[in-house]
Amino acid sequence: MLGLSHRGTQSRLGRTRHLARVLLQYGLESLAERVGLHRFAPRFTRPAAKETHRTEAERVRLALGEMGATFIKLGQMLSTRADLLPPDFIAELSKLQDCAPPVPFEEIERTVNEDLAALQSPVFASFSRAPIASASIGQVHAAVLPDGTPVVVKVRRPAVEQEVELDLAILRDIVEWVQVHTPLGRDYELRPLVDEFAHTLRDELNYVREAQNANHLRTALEGDRGVWVPRVYEAYSTARVLTMERVSGVKISDLAALRALGVPGRAVAENAVRLFLRQVLEFGFFHADPHPGNYFVQPDASLAMVDFGMVARLSESTQGHLLRAMVAASRQDAEALSDELYALGVAGPRANRPLFERDLAHLVGRYGSLSVGELSAATVAQELFQIAFRHRLQLPSELALLLRVLNMSEGIALMLDPDFRYLEYAVPIVRKNWRRRHSLSTLASKAGKAAIDAAELGVELPRRTARLLDRLERGEMQLDVTHRGLESLTREFQAMTNRLALSIILGASVIALGLAAGIRLVPALGPVVAWLFRLALVFSVVFGLSVLWGIWRAGKR
Repeated sequence: MLGLSHRGTQSRLGRTRHLARVLLQYGLESLAERVGLHRFAPRFTRPAAKETHRTEAERVRLALGEMGATFIKLGQMLSTRADLLPPDFIAELSKLQDCAPPVPFEEIERTVNEDLAALQSPVFASFSRAPIASASIGQVHAAVLPDGTPVVVKVRRPAVEQEVELDLAILRDIVEWVQVHTPLGRDYELRPLVDEFAHTLRDELNYVREAQNANHLRTALEGDRGVWVPRVYEAYSTARVLTMERVSGVKISDLAALRALGVPGRAVAENAVRLFLRQVLEFGFFHADPHPGNYFVQPDASLAMVDFGMVARLSESTQGHLLRAMVAASRQDAEALSDELYALGVAGPRANRPLFERDLAHLVGRYGSLSVGELSAATVAQELFQIAFRHRLQLPSELALLLRVLNMSEGIALMLDPDFRYLEYAVPIVRKNWRRRHSLSTLASKAGKAAIDAAELGVELPRRTARLLDRLERGEMQLDVTHRGLESLTREFQAMTNRLALSIILGASVIALGLAAGIRLVPALGPVVAWLFRLALVFSVVFGLSVLWGIWRAGKR
């Protein structure tokens, strides 16, 4: 049963029932059963289903949209996980839009005044009452600073943090139930997935984190004339209020406006792809929500980026494995590609490596005869997702997000220029980064760091060894051994033991009843004992036949 904390039990239970009713309203009773929510909507209170003419994937999208901020964000996150969900669900969840009715201006004004009370009054020279955009977590208003600078102010919705925390607690309960009771839980480890989702969502709630993300990218891209990251006004920003430079320009998806501006689509496409590859390959820190509404084109084809609530990070080792995987794929080396994917954590202990390598070999063989210009990055990424889905592999979240952003990046480029060849443009940039990573100066720097680490370890090793031996002598160390794959053997052994115990009990009962029937210490009990003897004898025969049947079936297997 879903756990309920003492604090806020009623609201949590009420919210859980509401979520169950929403699923049932959209005819998703089987989904409610799979996630354990069906128990919270008794049959006599269940609403009539609507939208039944739609596919299940469409109804899931509509239900998530009705559930509020947490589940809208969950749907958007799941739209990146083509390794976990079939293609029709990925396509529908990708359409999930984060929009909500505007918050009354008086509530927005109250939040701004509370958080910026230390500043001079009035805080802004002007502040528009009507929002530019309104989403489930916050809404954006145009404003002007006292010095006349035009800005945008993002303000968090009142009480959304409490709502999200309540939903995250319910979501953890759902995942625990799914993990224990369903095949999905047995095939995938879902707890880390929901933990990472909770961490990402809390970051989006905290506008200080978004300001840090914007400043990080602004610093990293400083000097790049092809991109502009708006400035954050930290004096006018808090965890609930974020004030940034107001961005001008043409939305990247407005092709008619771009033509009127005289900006070539090809130049914008190249700039967008170059910007994405720089973030991934050079910084290991990239804007993870590159939909068209977050990019504005300037007259010189440069791009202004907005909305830094969702970013992703790639470690130095992950970047290296990705580059080596690309090189292995270009050489049609399925074994080396498999090695790099294993190193990235794509294939866990459930993977059948020979079958996995066979599918990878088919993939690189199928595309190996094509020129780089004929290849589609999105198609190759989609096939990798399909292989992962077929083998029930679970991609690391940052890799799944990277592949989604790759798809979106290629989609934007093709929208701007239908003749754009994504990989033909990207491969030289990838090779340049490969050479940079393997240049003498880079290798010398890495060797120097490794030498310093080795020297420090050499100095510390005797002391650490002595501490380890002391702990062993005091008995402070213990060894935990976890057996994997023995569950079926344990179940069979337990069943065999139960049968043996039952047979001993039945045999002893038959003997005891036979003796009792012969002795007849109490004449009145004679008929009862005789009937018990016959019953025990029948049970013994039936049990013996069932044991023989089990032995025969085991021999057949």
